[in-house]
Amino acid sequence: MTGRGRFITFEGTEGVGKSTQISNAAVTLQGLGVECVVTREPGGTPMAEAIRELLIAPRDEPVNDLTELLLMFAARAQHLHTLILPALDQGQWVLCDRFTDATFAYQGGGRGVPSERIALLENLVQGDVRPDHVVLLDAPVETGMTRARQRGQLDRFEQEAVPFFQRIRSTYLARAAAEPDRYNIVDASAQLAQVNAQVSELMCNFRSDLL
Repeated sequence: MTGRGRFITFEGTEGVGKSTQISNAAVTLQGLGVECVVTREPGGTPMAEAIRELLIAPRDEPVNDLTELLLMFAARAQHLHTLILPALDQGQWVLCDRFTDATFAYQGGGRGVPSERIALLENLVQGDVRPDHVVLLDAPVETGMTRARQRGQLDRFEQEAVPFFQRIRSTYLARAAAEPDRYNIVDASAQLAQVNAQVSELMCNFRSDLL
């Protein structure tokens, strides 16, 4: 593949099937001859994964909102400059499980951190780098949390109360409404075959737009 790759992120609250749909998207794109890198946030590199463990581990010590925000962006800086940008420069497509939209939703909507503070760090860490496309897997919070509980032990974020996730979902939907050209909303509460088909169609459309 020639030229710069495309940066596609998958967003949503807990239990909406992001991992499943990133795998589905990768298979679809590979079938179209597109080389993909699949990664996640926080994480994606050894150092960023170590920061992830700090962030998600349940602990007795309260985690200050600013501490959480700065750790998110510390992991993102390492991830972006070590993995994401080099892959894009090589013409690969990067499929990422969450990115900065998640920070606006979780730390902004969920925790109440002012969006201006998040935007300041976004510009500092990323410059003008933004996802080309955002796939928002949307489902009622109760549906997602039921699925998340079925996966086993909950991490520090998953242990939050329902209103926390309702604020996150509302923030995601508000961002999608504000940027309809970048966001693509998929009903993640539908049958798996339907969700698979819709995400695969999006990938085909993204590929076709470059031809």
